[in-house]
Amino acid sequence: MGREFLDIFETWAQSYDSSVYGHDEQYRDVFDGYETILNTVVEKSGNVVLEFGVGTGNLTKKLIEANKTVYGIEPSAPMRELAKEKLAHVSIEDGDFLQFPLPSEPIDTIVSTYAFHHLTDEEKEEAIGKYSALLHKGGKIVFADTAFIDHEAYEAMIAEAKQKGFVALAEDLQREHYTTIPALDRMFTTHGFTVTFTPMNRFVWLMEAVKQ
Repeated sequence: MGREFLDIFETWAQSYDSSVYGHDEQYRDVFDGYETILNTVVEKSGNVVLEFGVGTGNLTKKLIEANKTVYGIEPSAPMRELAKEKLAHVSIEDGDFLQFPLPSEPIDTIVSTYAFHHLTDEEKEEAIGKYSALLHKGGKIVFADTAFIDHEAYEAMIAEAKQKGFVALAEDLQREHYTTIPALDRMFTTHGFTVTFTPMNRFVWLMEAVKQ
């Protein structure tokens, strides 16, 4: 359920913000337009938000600044500590996409950025089923994450990373559970959502799923 990658994030925690703001050449295209991606997720969100994969709190901070109530979930203790330094009064609990404490009030939006790929496709579908049960009609899932139009595009991106000598990026693409847009579309529609996919850069897609 994504926790097998915790060791990576516990070593990445201190340099994560440096990576997302373009200081790591290998991940520059992955985080291209990072501020715009976060702002778009905020714009698409409702008033009471459950956020998975808070990380260092970059999206959370923007949600709070937009006067939204946020319940944060983050499995990595070092990431939680960094987020709490930025956001002293925000609820950030230990948990993951599948096992998490329920908020104390009804939520209208579930958000996540750069994290859903930690789950296998089977786990992704299980998670979406859980969220469908939590949300009322009109509630939303708004995710921004790396995905590919098809398996050929995924393989081509791995080959390109290797050709450029981006060893860490190639290993990341092969290690994590990156999926395809058709697979995600099926998962959302199976569980009662109407979903749209918008490309935000060469890697990241914005997924806006509305509960029917």
